[in-house]
Amino acid sequence: MEAPVVGILALQGDFAAHARVLRELGAEPREVRVPAHLDGLDGLVIPGGESTTMTLGIERECLAEPLRELAARGTPLFGTCAGLIMLDRDHLGLMDLRAERNAFGRQVRSFEAELDVAGVPGGPVRAIFIRAPWVAEHGEGVEVLAAVEGHPVAVLEGDRLAIAFHPELSGEMRLHARFLELVRAQRA
Repeated sequence: MEAPVVGILALQGDFAAHARVLRELGAEPREVRVPAHLDGLDGLVIPGGESTTMTLGIERECLAEPLRELAARGTPLFGTCAGLIMLDRDHLGLMDLRAERNAFGRQVRSFEAELDVAGVPGGPVRAIFIRAPWVAEHGEGVEVLAAVEGHPVAVLEGDRLAIAFHPELSGEMRLHARFLELVRAQRA
């Protein structure tokens, strides 16, 4: 089986770090900046960054509807930090959840934590939270995989994985590997 082609929304955020992790895990990363870049993708990562800037970039490049169409075709999605926000009901509407921006506080309240994430073997995940959101509310079909102080920070809805932290910055590869499991299952 050929390496899965995984797009990374490259309008803002550390898309290069996601590309490195995906490449190390045997995927072929592709930067996505315009609708044509979505053609032929097996999965899509929406990275962290600043959600307002990301929203403006999506509008500028006319990406909202093509992203929704990609998701409607069953393409697995992985949102990290601001990517979780972009997937919520108030933004792209691709997951049945509502994110709370900067939920843990401003930049000076950023932190690291060891999290047990359901479905991710090998012990706790090192999670870096930077002006991180949390899931403020979610529908019944959304499975909470991890929480901090009772607030969901990792969720799964079908083939859509969303987390409030940055595994690409900590060298943590297991969440990307979990996402690639969803991608490979969809391809099979």
